[in-house]
Amino acid sequence: MKIIGGWLEPQNKILESFSSMEFWWWLNLRATLSALLIILIFHLSKKLYSKFLSISSSSSSSSSTVNLQSPPSDSPSRIPEVVSDVDLKFLIDNLDEKLNEDEKWENVIDKTNGSLSYNAKCCKTKDKPLKYLSTTVFENCSPELLKDFYMDNDFRKQWDKTLVDHMQLQVDVSNGIEIGRTIKKFPFLTPREYILAWRLWEGKDRTFYCFIKECEHPSAPRQKKHVRVEYFRSGWQIRKVPGRDASEIRMFHQEDAGLNVEMAKLAFAKGIWSYVCKMDNALRKFSLISHPLTIPAVSAATLIQKVPPELDTTSGITSPEAATSMAIPKPVRGELREKKLLRKPSKKTIAKSLVLIGGVICLSRGHSALGAKVAMAYILTKLRKRDESSSQSRQG
Repeated sequence: MKIIGGWLEPQNKILESFSSMEFWWWLNLRATLSALLIILIFHLSKKLYSKFLSISSSSSSSSSTVNLQSPPSDSPSRIPEVVSDVDLKFLIDNLDEKLNEDEKWENVIDKTNGSLSYNAKCCKTKDKPLKYLSTTVFENCSPELLKDFYMDNDFRKQWDKTLVDHMQLQVDVSNGIEIGRTIKKFPFLTPREYILAWRLWEGKDRTFYCFIKECEHPSAPRQKKHVRVEYFRSGWQIRKVPGRDASEIRMFHQEDAGLNVEMAKLAFAKGIWSYVCKMDNALRKFSLISHPLTIPAVSAATLIQKVPPELDTTSGITSPEAATSMAIPKPVRGELREKKLLRKPSKKTIAKSLVLIGGVICLSRGHSALGAKVAMAYILTKLRKRDESSSQSRQG
């Protein structure tokens, strides 16, 4: 091809520039695709590695809890003594308020009405969660009825809205230990998962004990949608109140559910009385059911153990809280009307509730700044002091 007037020379330069642009475009595309491929391979290898770790950890945990594995169908279900008489002694010592020298009880709440009384106090420990000790006296109730009510988790689902699910995992008929999985949902929080082992004992004078503690079980692997409660110690003693138709349950509780200590303490003080009243209403309904006990045929409640003689020191003397609630005057009609009027939420109450909700969101997640936590704690303390001063002025 001839070159006429030099016209073809700039056209060749244009073609060369296009080819160079196309070359660099293809080069960038290949580099981008290579980078994306490397990222994809990295993510896949990361997933495979995490899956491998979860499998290895589950295998190691199952090997460490080999005695908790479900045995073959032709052999009896055996569980090691994760809950023993040592735990029963620990429970009795705490119910008797035996503390270390640097520990002391702090009163949280003390309330009564016509059918029950409730008292609770807490104790700060050095390196463990708060201890709670409560005493509830239910009028017109036998110890056996109260025990069955507390052990019936299926019926609890009907009135306790925090209980999302409960299932039995394993029972050992030789020692009466039962293991179960419970899911609880609290407002604004991720559902809490409890893998617990418990055991019941019966002492003299129709006295019952139960101790519950956390454990691991191969039938309940960890799930990301739940927060596994790592530390849980709880137990109760149920007995008859001498001289009248009433039963008393004294409860010890210590739990680390991943909440801010002061926030959990304040939420407990504000909400526990309404919860106990709701429990009392459920107990009255429970007593009217023809066959109230809906627990499994074989469970810790049906395999109650005997309290060892050296620990069975129960006397006929009831606790001071139950003694002070022996004569509960029934409110007259005017007082009932006044209480109903006081129950109506005011604007201040609504505002305080909103602050409390904000405090739960702020403090329970553990990602807030220190200044925000201090400010929220200061506001909540001020509100609590105002409540106390207003209640004292009303009493005066």
